Amino acid sequence: MSELRETKGEKFFNIIEKNAVSILFLIICAVGIAFSGYSLGYLGQEIITRVARNSFLIISLLIPIMAGMGLNFGMTLGAMAGQIGLIFISDWGIAGIPGMVLAMIISTPISALLGWLCGKILNMAKGREMVTSYIIGFFINGIYQLIVLYGMGPVIPIKDPALVLPRGYGIRNTVNLIGIRRALDDVLAIRVFGLSVPLMTFIVIALLCLFMVWFKKSKLGQDMRAVGQDMEVARAAGIRVEHTRIVSIVISTILAGYGMIIYLQNMGTLNTYNSHMQIGMFSIAALLVGGASVNRASIGNVFLGVTLFHLMFIVSPMAGKNLIGQAQLGEFFRVFVSYGVITLALVLYEIRKRRSRTRAGRLLAQDQLDAIKEEQ
Repeated sequence: MSELRETKGEKFFNIIEKNAVSILFLIICAVGIAFSGYSLGYLGQEIITRVARNSFLIISLLIPIMAGMGLNFGMTLGAMAGQIGLIFISDWGIAGIPGMVLAMIISTPISALLGWLCGKILNMAKGREMVTSYIIGFFINGIYQLIVLYGMGPVIPIKDPALVLPRGYGIRNTVNLIGIRRALDDVLAIRVFGLSVPLMTFIVIALLCLFMVWFKKSKLGQDMRAVGQDMEVARAAGIRVEHTRIVSIVISTILAGYGMIIYLQNMGTLNTYNSHMQIGMFSIAALLVGGASVNRASIGNVFLGVTLFHLMFIVSPMAGKNLIGQAQLGEFFRVFVSYGVITLALVLYEIRKRRSRTRAGRLLAQDQLDAIKEEQ
């Protein structure tokens, strides 16, 4: 079997292939930085802000991957639940950290219900979870818009006239979150080498990372990993496979709701009908840029991905302007890349999976041939 072992060249090629997306983005970011003309101080501040803003959302994707359910495009369900919580606390005038906590409390049962519904449907679409969760997101978005546009006012009382459309019902396109703007980011904010660091936000993210490390070692985490590796073997071992898959989606959806609240307190403004639309796509793209795949992701992938992905977002408009005189090119480029990186990562994953199957088949055939030779 020695001729079937990987050579050093093959190992090197496999390493490049597994990290192709990250390497590609390193090159794109290097070129973008060179042509953008931005200072390192400016880029450093922007990266710190965006890592603090987006990391919680992206970490919420890890649990379904561990359970073998792939990339959870249904995280937008949690984002919508978080936005509903923010609308209520804005109407009630509850500001600061108490307002954020109350918004999270409101979002939790909504996220849990939507996550349970999503998980039940995904159990009926095994092997097609990603595309199914993507479509579920569109369906629930329609219900969300129906509630927010027509239900809030006549059915669900909204007292603050600043939130309601001039017709007397429905929430305005833009909600000013001045009550909780940077409420978390400004707690224990410090300056390091001239850069403002939202220390409390990073502490919250660090606590979530610790929770993820503990969760992987817990009984439920071990069950999810077993289900992700082989559902039939897990079922034979007495694990409730369908229940475990649903729980993974519920946890992911709840965390996504919390992440959306953290994201929007940093932005300070809620785009009622659009804020959640691209959040799933951008979060998944950032995770893939960090070197994750459909069946493998880590906390390290989260932070590398959010750094590279958003660095590209920062430099591409100015780089496009300096290269050809049109910043709009950079805008189009970064949206195109967001979709392109997901496509590339999925294609590479499928290629690796087929190559792994072919290699396993060759090794099995070689073992059988060796056994026949020994018998002779």
